[in-house]
Amino acid sequence: MLDSVTKDKKFANLMRKNIQDMIIYLFEKEQNFGILCKIEDISFDPPLPESISADFRAMTLFYLAGYTFDTAKIDADTLIFEAGFGADNFGSFVTVPLLSIMQVIVDETPLLINLATYEKDTNKAKKVDKGGVENSRTSFLSNPENFKFLK
Repeated sequence: MLDSVTKDKKFANLMRKNIQDMIIYLFEKEQNFGILCKIEDISFDPPLPESISADFRAMTLFYLAGYTFDTAKIDADTLIFEAGFGADNFGSFVTVPLLSIMQVIVDETPLLINLATYEKDTNKAKKVDKGGVENSRTSFLSNPENFKFLK
């Protein structure tokens, strides 16, 4: 029963909007916060060295404070910020899809918990209805006036 809600596209859009509103609210209050995220969905530019990225867990906490907080912004459906990683403070822009944020945390207390598990099905190739294409072509060619468009 719960799956019918958490896997629903409309519910995911509601959660994405709630996450966005919460982060904007924290930006306006100038309140530092943490985000617990699914690391598999996050991108780094430039990519992090393997020696750093190997230490990340499936769910990773990023704390936005100081310079990282100052560089943070929401762009479309993502949170973007610059952060330094490792002993050498390797700088990278972090791009986090909002629905990959599982918790928004202030002072070790979750303010928001994201339960949405909806994912776009990007693996399915669009199927072409060849019968529809053939029917359309037959219809087009059945009108003698359309032959002027063919070369």
